[in-house]
Amino acid sequence: MNIPTRSTSTPRFSIAMVNYKTAELTRNCLELLREQLAGLDVPVWVVDNGSADASTAYLRGLDWINLIERAPAAGEPGHIAHGKALDLILERIDTDYILLMHTDTFIYNNAVFQLLLNECMRDENRVAAGCVEQLDRGLIRTAWRFTSRYCKHHYRRLVRAVGLPGRDPKPWKEVYLKSFCTLWNAKVMKQRGLHFCMDDRVPGYTLQDRMVEAGLTVASISPRRLFRYLDHIQAGTVAACGGYAQGHRRTRMYDHALARLNKVASYP
Repeated sequence: MNIPTRSTSTPRFSIAMVNYKTAELTRNCLELLREQLAGLDVPVWVVDNGSADASTAYLRGLDWINLIERAPAAGEPGHIAHGKALDLILERIDTDYILLMHTDTFIYNNAVFQLLLNECMRDENRVAAGCVEQLDRGLIRTAWRFTSRYCKHHYRRLVRAVGLPGRDPKPWKEVYLKSFCTLWNAKVMKQRGLHFCMDDRVPGYTLQDRMVEAGLTVASISPRRLFRYLDHIQAGTVAACGGYAQGHRRTRMYDHALARLNKVASYP
C-alpha cells in the first residue's frame, strides 16, 4: 500500500467515529481497525457522546486513540449530536482527508483505505468518496429495491397530481454518501468554512449539496466493490441502544451480525 507509515511524514487521512452506548460494537470495530492499521501512521479520533457506560470506560483505557468526551445538550436529536461530534474532530485534525466510520463498521482489509484515497485523488474537483447504500444486497435484491422505489415514487406523484391525499414522494434513487465509511477532503471543507452538521438534516447531506452546487464532485463506490473489504450492520448503533423493538427486523439483523462477529473472534 502507498499509505504513509510511521517512518514517513504526515499521514494523508485521519479516522473519525462517534460512540454512544455501543460497547460491544465499539470494541469489535476498534479491535479490527487496530489490526488493519498496524504499522500505519493514521490518527484515530473517537468522540464519546455522553454514553456514561461500559463503552466510555473501554475507550478511556485505549492509549492508541484520541478520545474526546462530549456532553450533548438536553433533548439534542441523535443525528445532530453525531454531526456536532464529527465537527469537533474536524476542528482538531491536520490531515488532508477525514475518513468517517460508524462503530457498526468492521474493516477486514486495509486496502479499502487506498481505494477511497484513489477515488478522491482521481479528480482535482473530487471532494469525497463513499457508498450511497448501507448494504450489499446483491443484484436481484438491488434491482427489486430500485424497481419498487421507482414505482412507489411515481405512484405518489400521480396521486398528488390528481388532487388526492397521499404521502410525499420520496426520491427513488439514493444520492447521498452514507457516513459508515466515507472519505471527505477535510482541507477543502475548512477552506470553504463547511462542516458536517450545518442544519437539522442528516450530517453530511447539506455538505454534499453545497459541494456539488460549487461544481465539485463526489465518487459513489458500488456496494459490491466496497463490501469486499468491510461489513456494516445497517442501523446497528440504533439497535444496540434499544432503538427498535425486540422483534423488529433490524434488531434481528443486529443480533445475527453480532453473533457472527463473536463467532469469528472466538475461532482459534
